[in-house]
Amino acid sequence: MSTAGKSNPLAIGGLVALTLIWSYSWIAMKQVTLYIGSFDFTALRCTFGALVLFIVLILRGRGMRPTPFRYTLAIALLQTCGMVGLSQWALVSGGAGKVAILSYTMPFWVVIMAAMFLGERMRRIQYAAIAVAASGLLLVLQPWQMDFTSMKSALLAILSGISWGASAIVAKRMYARHPNIDLLALTSWQMLYAALVMSLVAFLVPQRSPDWQPVVFWALGYSAILATALAWSLWLFVLRNLPASIASLSTLAVPVCGVLFSWWLLGEEPGVVEGSGIVLIVVALAIVSLKKRSPQVQSIKK
Repeated sequence: MSTAGKSNPLAIGGLVALTLIWSYSWIAMKQVTLYIGSFDFTALRCTFGALVLFIVLILRGRGMRPTPFRYTLAIALLQTCGMVGLSQWALVSGGAGKVAILSYTMPFWVVIMAAMFLGERMRRIQYAAIAVAASGLLLVLQPWQMDFTSMKSALLAILSGISWGASAIVAKRMYARHPNIDLLALTSWQMLYAALVMSLVAFLVPQRSPDWQPVVFWALGYSAILATALAWSLWLFVLRNLPASIASLSTLAVPVCGVLFSWWLLGEEPGVVEGSGIVLIVVALAIVSLKKRSPQVQSIKK
């Protein structure tokens, strides 16, 4: 029986780990844009991430049997190529904190798609959380002050969130049809498919020549091992054990921490308006937490 919808300490612990890993990864991703093209870096990140995952598969004796091809490929295209590739591209001209916030509009899209395709009903308190968070994101975005360059970065970041949200729906559909699928194998194979696709994109799209400074190798190691291989495995585990809407809304903590990291480490100090938006997002997280503790919160899917 699925644990989705129940209080799951392991899944909650996974969310905490994801917050720390993914929050800091935005700093590494931003710093590396000075030395290597976004598609080259994403392709390398996926390639090394897949290598690490398959080594772990072999060491744990899981075998090399591929997971369902259509679902795995869809997750690779939407979750890894779409979310990671587009957000890395957005960071070329956008600040780490702002790109993180906009990429994590994912919860809004996944709640809507979960209601449309998974039958997860939206309750009034969830509408309230979305409304508060949307107001906060509007203040962070500040479209009335954006020029073409910042608008391009913002649109790429939002598209990455939409793509990630769609991958969450695909993953939940796959779990319904293949409840015993091995999460490590799934993460490994989707990472391999993503590496192949992104390598082709990097080959076809003109980019700057890489400048192989130590920071590139450091960022690649962090991104491939922690933020890609380990974190995507944790995300799929969390998604499997919590309703899609709750898991996704809870991860709004990641961009908030990303903003704080970028302020601390990169000097990207948010202004009064942007800071107010961050506060509203934190309020939305508190509303979601109240919903998670409600005894009525149960998955309607078996």
